[in-house]
Amino acid sequence: MHFSLTEEQQMFATSVRRFAESHLAAGALARAHQPGFPYDVAQLAAAQGLLGITIKEADGGQGGTLMDAVIAIEQVAAVCPRSADVVQSGNFGPIRTFAEYATPAQKARWLPDLLAGRNSISLGMTEPEAGSAVTELKTSATLQGDHYILNGSKVFGTHSAEASLYLIYCRFGPGLEGIGSILLERGTPGFSIGKPSRFLNGEEWSQLYFEDCRIPAENLLLGPGGFKKQISAFNAERIGNTARSLAVGRYAFERAREHAALRKQFGRTLSEFQGIQWKFAELAVKMEAAQLLLYRAAVNADHGLPSAYETAVAKLACNQAGFEAANEAIQIMGGMGFSEEALVEYCMRRCRGWMIAGGSTEMLKNKVAEEVFGRRFSQRAPRTPMPAAAE
Repeated sequence: MHFSLTEEQQMFATSVRRFAESHLAAGALARAHQPGFPYDVAQLAAAQGLLGITIKEADGGQGGTLMDAVIAIEQVAAVCPRSADVVQSGNFGPIRTFAEYATPAQKARWLPDLLAGRNSISLGMTEPEAGSAVTELKTSATLQGDHYILNGSKVFGTHSAEASLYLIYCRFGPGLEGIGSILLERGTPGFSIGKPSRFLNGEEWSQLYFEDCRIPAENLLLGPGGFKKQISAFNAERIGNTARSLAVGRYAFERAREHAALRKQFGRTLSEFQGIQWKFAELAVKMEAAQLLLYRAAVNADHGLPSAYETAVAKLACNQAGFEAANEAIQIMGGMGFSEEALVEYCMRRCRGWMIAGGSTEMLKNKVAEEVFGRRFSQRAPRTPMPAAAE
């Protein structure tokens, strides 16, 4: 059992940090307040080999591990929090599910541009009436000849306002076994994209509408019965979310530490006040513990699909530690922390969103509790029994 990076991992971390400091540091503040996907950063990251780290070399990726991708996110976020999103989107989420289950023809068609940072892919999972209860989705795909006819709507998709490719969760039939996914290109007839809206963190999303949208049958990713495979791959997405939560929280922690070491009040630096010292001590303990849980989930996932329990524990710990670190950083830095002239307020807003996205902290607690008690707890209301027939 090891609690430190290997020599090779340390060398990789150093090279990524140097890249970030050379190419991303200068525009970090401005980049955080730009709503669009930073394709310029994506192309720089691609040239550095930071996109497709978790994807097989045969498919155009780097053939690395989830842990490698986590290290890349950490090192980029330490310099430019917004750019860590690019590394995440190039290694986790829909691109990972796509690379895992796409046909050779589908990979040849779309992966090159995605891995080069020229295009982006968005996940269409959440619907107006199906959030955490994703199995209640209503978007349907019906096979007619050599096309699927897609009808429904999706909301809250990351990069949905500008993506070129969409991985859409849809229903081919009733029940859990009727759920799968299909690949949808921007510009497909019957597919329209609503007016962009903004999250608290400044990121844009658009509602997606499918009205008798005709999609070639060869765009099928996972047909009926594919839901469990999709969710298993989604646990890898949670590791990406988890890594960013902690890394962005740590960025805010470091800026607050620097501030406390230099800022003077009443003739002393802030770091000399015990109340400030205790804040940093408590945050350090929580972040160190969360870091180990993250590494455990990532390393163990490299031996197969991520463990639902280990990813739930890691995401819960990192979501909470990252948000608390960023939130306390604002308090420690006062007016400067609350100002858009510093990035800690941005970090707080980003970390707050990740407590909802990719599985809310409440749903994660439910998952952990199921492991504790060794049984499943249904969150659905009990069905009303049918009345007995009159004699």
